[in-house]
Amino acid sequence: MRVSFARLSPRASLPRRMSADAAGLDLFACVEQEQPLPPGGRALVPTGVQLQLPSGFEGQVRPRSGLALRHGITVLNAPGTIDADYRGELSVLLVNLGDAPFVVRHGDRIAQLVIAPVCMAEPVEAPPVDPDASSGRGAGGYGSTGGFGPAPAPTPDS
Repeated sequence: MRVSFARLSPRASLPRRMSADAAGLDLFACVEQEQPLPPGGRALVPTGVQLQLPSGFEGQVRPRSGLALRHGITVLNAPGTIDADYRGELSVLLVNLGDAPFVVRHGDRIAQLVIAPVCMAEPVEAPPVDPDASSGRGAGGYGSTGGFGPAPAPTPDS
């Protein structure tokens, strides 16, 4: 699938796939001057590009694992969604969760963009369902399936 990108700045780098099977296209910072990001700080970093997605697709802006591992830099609203009808400049909301200042420089790879299909669901009003009768899970939420806390202690039969 071909996706159109336009440079809004002559200094902008078009998104690029960094390996043949990479799911995401790297996004590059397009800043006039260094942008400091103190620990706990956040910044909206421009890329200098816009894209034109086909209807039925979205762009997902995701963190780069190396930045997260080495510096604690991640995308604050990950994954950020770019709708097919958005025509503005792509910007990335970065946050510094690390313990040291980080500086965003022009040309830095700051995030990755994954293009994905979207199911255009149509909400339809329906009557409430009995949570105990419709599934084995019921209304249990956060951690209700045993995803949090230590494993249960073994029983004498185990």
